Amino acid sequence: MVLPRFYPILDTEVALRRGIDPVKAAHEILDTGVGILQFRHKGFLSREAFAWLEQIAKLTRAAGATLVVNDRADLAQLFGAWLHLGQDDLLPSIARRVIGPDTTVGYSTHNEAQLRAAGAEPADYLALGPIFGTVTKENPDPTVGVDELRRLRHLSNRALVAIGGITRANALQVLDAGADSVAVIGDLFPEDGNIRARTEEWIRLLSP
Repeated sequence: MVLPRFYPILDTEVALRRGIDPVKAAHEILDTGVGILQFRHKGFLSREAFAWLEQIAKLTRAAGATLVVNDRADLAQLFGAWLHLGQDDLLPSIARRVIGPDTTVGYSTHNEAQLRAAGAEPADYLALGPIFGTVTKENPDPTVGVDELRRLRHLSNRALVAIGGITRANALQVLDAGADSVAVIGDLFPEDGNIRARTEEWIRLLSP
């Protein structure tokens, strides 16, 4: 499969920490014409969080973009979204009992052993990271680094998303090391709060 080179992840905790409503953030990101947006909510799924996802799903459909739901197979099924799973979530092979064989599934890995093991799972694309140090995840796994990304890339022929600490300053070297796509979380949120302008910067940077 072919993934967009720019893979924005809307982390609700990061958005709220910056004082930005997640739905407003999604609207600004999607208005730039991005092809994909992942909704990541690591906390308890309250009614408020569900309402955010419901509104973001509508915005994503209206924009003609792909919505990806992090962790929750049931919510991906409910909203007709892609599903992205981490190492502590359901295995893709188990999640498929909920979402069926046709939903696109991504699966996160953090090292060589996990990347090799992922080859046996029915995931459509893989993620590897953190490539660099990250502050958007509690207790992050050890940093992979660009050289290790380059070394590990040949272990899988699936589309590979690099994640973790990726900024406009280092994204191109990550792509040069073999990643097909870069997932961006913290660098979506500039100090001035202009998410739309920052997303447009990313699109210009990663345009072929």
